[in-house]
Amino acid sequence: MPCGKTTGKSTRQLFFSEAISQPRPMALLAFPSDPSPTDTSIDTRSDTTMEHILQDIASVSCHLEAMDSKITDLSTDSKSIWAYIAGFQDKVTDLDHHLTAVEGRIAFLTDSESVLQSLRHKLTDLEDRSRSDNQLFGIPEREESADVRAFLRDFIPALPGLTFSPALEFQ
Repeated sequence: MPCGKTTGKSTRQLFFSEAISQPRPMALLAFPSDPSPTDTSIDTRSDTTMEHILQDIASVSCHLEAMDSKITDLSTDSKSIWAYIAGFQDKVTDLDHHLTAVEGRIAFLTDSESVLQSLRHKLTDLEDRSRSDNQLFGIPEREESADVRAFLRDFIPALPGLTFSPALEFQ
């Protein structure tokens, strides 16, 4: 029976229907012709007290059912929250893997940048050495023109200390 609903029977009749149909103890029937007022008042008080106890039991039962319902709701909510948290854990794991990959790419790019700077420095050094070689021989920059063979044919014999008995030939 749901809490707070009645079927027209008293609480005592609902919970103790068997006890009502039981015969009364012999002590109460000892003087049936002369019922004393104390015996009746005790019986009435016990009926009233019994009614209060039964009502309290019914009230506690209703509260327990309500608490059980709330606990069930909390359990359901807790399960859905844990499922939601598990989804976040999966996303955090994916982001962690992605972050690791990005950090690896950043490390590669940092290394590549240092290699590139080193290569630029070496290229600048080689260009400077090339210019200094040209300056040692007295060849100004970009002097060689479009025909390198003709330039070298004229320049090499003009170098001091070099003599060629047969003329130089270039292939």
